[in-house]
Amino acid sequence: MKKTLIYILALAAAAVPSFARDTVAFKPGKVIPMEGAFLEQLEARDSILIADQVEYGFTMKDVPYGDVLLLQDLPEPGKELVPGVELLSGWQVDTLGLPKRKKAPRKETYDLRAAYRLASFEDGDFSLPPIAVLRIKSDMTADTLVFDSQILSVRELPVDTATFEVHDIKGQIRYPLTFKETIPWILGAIVLAGLVWLAVWLIGKRRKENAPEYKEPAHVTALRKLDRYRSDKFWAPEKQKQFYSGVTDALREYMESRFEVDAMEMTTSEIFSALKGKDLSRDLYDEMKALFERADFVKFAKFTASREENAGVIPASVRFVTETYQAALEEEAEETVSAPAEEKPAPAPSVKDEDYEKYMPK
Repeated sequence: MKKTLIYILALAAAAVPSFARDTVAFKPGKVIPMEGAFLEQLEARDSILIADQVEYGFTMKDVPYGDVLLLQDLPEPGKELVPGVELLSGWQVDTLGLPKRKKAPRKETYDLRAAYRLASFEDGDFSLPPIAVLRIKSDMTADTLVFDSQILSVRELPVDTATFEVHDIKGQIRYPLTFKETIPWILGAIVLAGLVWLAVWLIGKRRKENAPEYKEPAHVTALRKLDRYRSDKFWAPEKQKQFYSGVTDALREYMESRFEVDAMEMTTSEIFSALKGKDLSRDLYDEMKALFERADFVKFAKFTASREENAGVIPASVRFVTETYQAALEEEAEETVSAPAEEKPAPAPSVKDEDYEKYMPK
């Protein structure tokens, strides 16, 4: 892809003719007054103040490709361009109006902007030098383009000496805190609290899983469940099914633990067939069998038990649990007596009379 090169050289305006004579024989051109010189502030103000930076330069539109522009030489940055005006930077050239895409059709001309930066540290009006540019065309004709000089007017801040009062340096301005600014902190606090709660919950769960499981004695569990049905409010006909189901379920769970029979999965006849070979008195056996059979009639045959029958359910159930548990304690005591002294287990707590009376219906 053929590229067109734009050459911009920095030469002294006075040296251009000798440069032209010593290198290539240019055709004599003419001096052309130009418009487009500008003096722009870098900070938007109504006037130029002391130490404000400005750009001084020119713009050219529709410059044909192939033309060479020679810009005049400048002092070194930091030196004065004219008395009272200091040069801050050299030429800065920008080409404008070029195609942005590589495949876009190339224009035959382009726009040019060239400027250097100035500043003044004194107040007053300063006449800047005109800008001279040597343009060499493709036919080797050399024209001198002259842009008119500009006036740099620098002003200092007016001070009213009549009302002027010296004040101390103020501190930093503190703006009120808005809700929008606090939202990230609030969300961060919520997230942090959630993480803390999650960590505490996981630690508690881990400790609970690792803690030894405490298993309540079977007779204590049975007596606690039977205690729920001590009130006579369950004796009403519409609540008797709930009453007998709860009592028999508590007794079934106790039988499974005490006598090692699968009472929860057995029928009444199967349960008491399994209990015949166990260490159970005849009166207690008959009383429990009658209670279970009556419960079957209430649950499955819509039988309504009398008040006297309902009143004897909890005492009979409590008596069954306590007497069978006492029998278990006696068996353990006999085994302890026959065991060696160093292997004797600690005596199990006995069921006192007040424990029995506590479960009596009121």
